[in-house]
Amino acid sequence: MSLRKSFFSRKFSKSFRELSVERSGRVRDAEDGAVGSGAAQPEGSWAGMLPELLAEIIRRVESSDGEWPLRQNVVACACVCKRWRQITKEIVRPPSLSGIITFPSCLKQPGPREFPHQCLIKRNKKTSTFFLYLALSPSFTDKGKFLLAARRYRNGAHTEYIISLDADDLSQGSNAYVGKLSSDFLGTKFRIFDSQPPHNGAKPSSIRGSRRFASKQICPQVPAGNFEIGQVSYKFNLLQSRGPRRMVCSMKFPSQGETVNARSLDNSTVKKLESSTSGDTVLRNKAPRWHEHLQCWCLNFHGRVTVASVKNFQLVAIADQSQPGGKGDEETVLLQFGKVGEDIFTMDYRQPLSAFQAFAICMTSFGTKLACE
Repeated sequence: MSLRKSFFSRKFSKSFRELSVERSGRVRDAEDGAVGSGAAQPEGSWAGMLPELLAEIIRRVESSDGEWPLRQNVVACACVCKRWRQITKEIVRPPSLSGIITFPSCLKQPGPREFPHQCLIKRNKKTSTFFLYLALSPSFTDKGKFLLAARRYRNGAHTEYIISLDADDLSQGSNAYVGKLSSDFLGTKFRIFDSQPPHNGAKPSSIRGSRRFASKQICPQVPAGNFEIGQVSYKFNLLQSRGPRRMVCSMKFPSQGETVNARSLDNSTVKKLESSTSGDTVLRNKAPRWHEHLQCWCLNFHGRVTVASVKNFQLVAIADQSQPGGKGDEETVLLQFGKVGEDIFTMDYRQPLSAFQAFAICMTSFGTKLACE
């Protein structure tokens, strides 16, 4: 079951029902003692539980069910009613602090800082569809927890990847639509678009083809356009010599207490991306080393990649150009992607990238890039 279906489902697991029944006596005692202060809630009403007792129940469920599939009990708590949802959101910490993905909104929040989220990407060549799963074990064959899906479409001379929360509904008009990836004719320059504004005051992209719907506005809650949050560029190989790809990513990460510069960058050349002073975070792929004995380019993926492929890469942050003398940590890998099977790939990401951003960047690696290899 996907995160989206889990969130909208109101079915409780056996363990959660047992937890509720165990505390039902305490709820009735609390209601009997509150008669003198006002009208008592009907017995058995989920919304009428004391805030302290409700918070304690949700806190215990959250602490005991730290991994999927037991994590669905926490989602079930948020689906009871508006009051339960509000308290659950206050108790459940974001992925950057807890290292756990719980709600669909977590897919657009930064990952952990100390250790990466380990995920799997499975490809279906017949339907040009890609599925992102959260790895629940070290094995590459386990299905994992479904997070996102993407499908490749041909739009004239361009290619687009529509990213959705629902593997069976991959369209921009869907409620499950979260964003898209758009490429140029050569497949060497990409733009990442979010379906929702990344920060307050963000304006939809004015680039042609970035609109979700033909009309200007369907309803106030659904933006008619997409919001550009990043660019990915592959450097041309002028000498046409066989070697690893070289890529540069410019991502817009909202800073706490600051407004993100929404100005579009000029991505005509990779050098302009690297010298950007707009305050965006610039990532580049870590250069592999040539192994004389194996006669191939090598990177240390720490066992997370087992098949040699030109698609494999590791991204690190380069020097912060917005601050004089600023330096980037070029040893900490923020995103790594690699092949482990015919149609199975690993994706490990950490802060400041989110699952959605990391998935979109990895999508750019698929497809032939003759001018860059």
